[in-house]
Amino acid sequence: MRIKEFPFVRGLIVQSRVLHALLMRELITRFGRDNLGVLWLIGEPMLFTLGVATLWSAAGLHRGSGIPIVAIAVTGYSSVLMWRNATNQCGAGIEQNKSLLFHRSVLVIDVFLTRIALEIIGATSSFIVLSFVFIYVGWMRAPTNLLLVISGWFMLAWFGASLAMLVGAASAMSPLVHRLWHPVAYLLFPLSGAAFMVEWLPKDLQSVVLLLPMVHGVEIIRNGFFGTIVPTHYSASYMAECCLVLSLCGLFVVREASRRVEF
Repeated sequence: MRIKEFPFVRGLIVQSRVLHALLMRELITRFGRDNLGVLWLIGEPMLFTLGVATLWSAAGLHRGSGIPIVAIAVTGYSSVLMWRNATNQCGAGIEQNKSLLFHRSVLVIDVFLTRIALEIIGATSSFIVLSFVFIYVGWMRAPTNLLLVISGWFMLAWFGASLAMLVGAASAMSPLVHRLWHPVAYLLFPLSGAAFMVEWLPKDLQSVVLLLPMVHGVEIIRNGFFGTIVPTHYSASYMAECCLVLSLCGLFVVREASRRVEF
């Protein structure tokens, strides 16, 4: 018996084709074929990160720290773009793709996975390109521990995917969730660790911001980049537990949304 004849394997092959088709459709729909086209997938987060680094440098936020503000912006804001954009895109994912869900092979989770994958690919590519460029010109140092950087980025991608599925499915069940998410995202940004390191905060405030899972991921990345220049505060196990809970909740809400949403 061939492997492809097993029902589970056949299902995986079908869903992989569905995901590939949805990915190509999403790329063309969002970025088109004109001008830079798909390159905007990388160029857009790069422009945002460069703009933030320029503003922070002009405001003098780099003074009093031994770490260049460019390094803070690249390691911090790139990660924020990944989980925030993925969640924003999934928030309206079902509403914008209802017609596709009439096809039996297209599932609600396929729509979410496609949008999440695009945002993670874009943010990751932007992070890698900007890091290489700034290291080459001498504006930031090469990572002291590349494995830590990769681990922290993976944890943030996991967090972003879990949060995006949860918010996206909940938004499909109630539009109020999608409306509330935008102000919540803006409030989370200054607490996400993008513009500060936990060591710079008062002790009482440190315990508060460390309740947010994404802060741990950013601290892991910065530990991999900066080493012992500034002490870092994180718990990989705590972040993994939070991501696991978010993933389970997200998958449960996705299943409920698949049953309840009227197409």
